[in-house]
Formats: sequence, structure tokens, C-alpha cells
Amino acid sequence: MPKGELSGERDKIDAESFTNYKSLPLVSTGCDSYASWDPRFKHLSPVLDSDSIASSICDLLPGHRWLDEHLVITGGEPLLGWQRAYPELLSNEKMKGLQELTFETNGTQHITTEFGQYLYEWQNMRAKHAVTFSVSPKLSISGEKQEDAIVPEVINQYQQYGSVYLKFVVATEADVREAEDAVLAYKRKGFKGHIYLMPCGGVESLYNLNAKNVAIAAMNRGWRYSDRLQVPLFKNEWGT
Repeated sequence: MPKGELSGERDKIDAESFTNYKSLPLVSTGCDSYASWDPRFKHLSPVLDSDSIASSICDLLPGHRWLDEHLVITGGEPLLGWQRAYPELLSNEKMKGLQELTFETNGTQHITTEFGQYLYEWQNMRAKHAVTFSVSPKLSISGEKQEDAIVPEVINQYQQYGSVYLKFVVATEADVREAEDAVLAYKRKGFKGHIYLMPCGGVESLYNLNAKNVAIAAMNRGWRYSDRLQVPLFKNEWGT
């Protein structure tokens, strides 16, 4: 599906008529977290210092303190322009109990030398293998050029700082074949992690059309299947 069709529903939304994320409509196709990266919705994102962010995160925790939870940093693209800010956040006293950290990334952004060193030191202070990179490369269904979206040497770099797995969002057999080609390219550069397939679809009606076939495609290739639990459980509503 062309990128223009994927973004059609989003483009029709009058961004200025909304004052908070939870009132935004869901889209049936394309990125289900569009407001996190589409600049038209920037007014819905408050500008907070690192201490306020740490407080907001801890307020969501049971007992307002870290136990067995881990922090997932998503986007947009969390490694684009933010790497200098994370050490200040993670070094905050309120984040002291955090043991596990995951970056949900598209796998195109190199880790800077400074941030890589910080991740290495941060991880060595934890008892667990604390850093994970959940890499979801963009396939051509997203409209991205493959030479820009598939960057195997970046994934190889991530493996120096933590565990890495690949996750491909697919809707057709052509998408799965494209994922196979990408996996070969990653493995040639030294990728050693698990591979997941996730069904495409922003709402339950679309999700149910392809979930079984995607699971079968994953099993036939010795890969893993990643569900979209927020769809059947919460209808993909904001904050889930």
C-alpha cells in the first residue's frame, strides 16, 4: 500500500481541534502512535525537564517505585536527537531502581560514542542484562526507501551494548519475503538475535484478518510471532 494511502486517515484529522492525546481518533492502518512523531500534534506534548519526566514515570509504577518493571522508550524514533538527554534522565535519583531498559527503534540510528559508553557503564551496574534494542525496520509498505531503512551495520553496533531482536510488521506474503531478504542482510553483518513477525493493522477488524497467517509465516521460518495485545484487549486506544 502506498505511503499516501497509509497516511490518509491521519492527514484528515484536524490536529488543532484536539487538546489531549486520549481524545484523538485511532487510525485503521499505518502507525498507531502517529501523534508521537507527526509535527502537527506537537502542541499535545508538554516540554518537561528530566526530573519531571522521572516523576511522571514513577507515578505510573505500582507503589511509585521500581520493582520488577522495565522501562521501554519508544517514539517516533527514540535514538534520533535524544541520546544526549538519556544519561541525565537515567541518572536521576528516582530512576535508581530501574534494572532493565528497552529502546524501540527502527534500527537506522548509530549510537554515539558518548552514549554507548554511558550504556556500557549503566549496564555494568545492574545485575541483569539490562539493555535491549527492539528493532523494527521499515519495509516498503511504509513508503521508506529500503537503502535508508535497512542498515545492517547499525544493528551490529547495537549488539555491543545489549541484546537485540528484529521485529517486522507485515500484511502480505510480499512483506514476509522482503523481511527474509532483510534478515539475510542483517545476518551477513553478524546479527545473532531472535526474529519476530507482527501483523499490520491499527484496529481489531483489520488485525483479525491477518494474525493467523502471520503466525503461520513466522512458524514456517523458525521465527517468533509477536501479538498486538493492545488491540483485542483495549481496541488499540491511546495509552495502551
